Amino acid sequence: MKATALTTPSGLPVSSFSFGTMQFGGKADADQSREMYDASRAAGINFFDTAYVYTEGRSETLLGQFAKHERDDLVIATKCASVGGSGSANIRAQFDESRTRLGMDTVDIFYLHKWDEDTPLEESIAALAELREAGLFRYIGVSNFSAWQTMKAACIAQNLGIRIDILQPMYNLVKRQAEVEILPMAISEGFNVAPYSPLGGGLLTGKYASGLGGRLLDDQYYKTRYGVEWMHETANNLSELAAEVGVSPITLAVSWVAQHKGITQPIISGRSAEQLRPSLDAIDYSMSDDLYKRITDLSVQPAPATDRLEEA
Repeated sequence: MKATALTTPSGLPVSSFSFGTMQFGGKADADQSREMYDASRAAGINFFDTAYVYTEGRSETLLGQFAKHERDDLVIATKCASVGGSGSANIRAQFDESRTRLGMDTVDIFYLHKWDEDTPLEESIAALAELREAGLFRYIGVSNFSAWQTMKAACIAQNLGIRIDILQPMYNLVKRQAEVEILPMAISEGFNVAPYSPLGGGLLTGKYASGLGGRLLDDQYYKTRYGVEWMHETANNLSELAAEVGVSPITLAVSWVAQHKGITQPIISGRSAEQLRPSLDAIDYSMSDDLYKRITDLSVQPAPATDRLEEA
């Protein structure tokens, strides 16, 4: 099954990379955010991702300000229900607030931000179906869903005459769980995949190997996520390989994610235009099959879904 061909409201094809605005209005001030937006547009990106919970709404507000003069030539995605649950009332209230912040009557992609075990998924998907039927957004997405959760959502959506168009899982060189079921499922069932965190929360930039600080040291959430020794060894080895081939480890890490045939629009981000540049360089970087394999071999391959290691 082929994935939905995502387009802007004016009919332009979606760019092969997306920019994530999670830092807008947070670690990136308004000027830095604008510079990254402009740098992304100059590099050909027309797909911008935000969420109701990012920087207490400032991300959506700034993105709306930057995008308003070229709205029809952009794909704008936002997400709901990371807080407050996935009940119909919360989905509608957060979506209304997101559209107000963005200054947009409609968005292009609307995601459920995470799985909610306390709300029947039928209620959540029905709410999305009604909002989509009202013309308030065009494509339905799910973020941080497992494969079985995604297929459950897809079945419910099909029964309502709609479909799940796009997934947003975590995926990078040290977080490869998506390779087990999510990416094969996406290829088989025709889902677009816009993965986040290609740099592993900054681990794969090489800055920690150089003794520089960052959120993996300061933020317990990320420290736990990337606090495994082999992940840091992989990051160090990637930096050594990057030095060997004369390319930034950031460019290699992002390009590696984009190389997987199940990935359609990897999400890149940063805190400044300068920091973003090596990620943007990945858009035009041509990675050989040999280099892709060398990078892949730096990290631990996840076990197959059947757990039959002898068949891997």
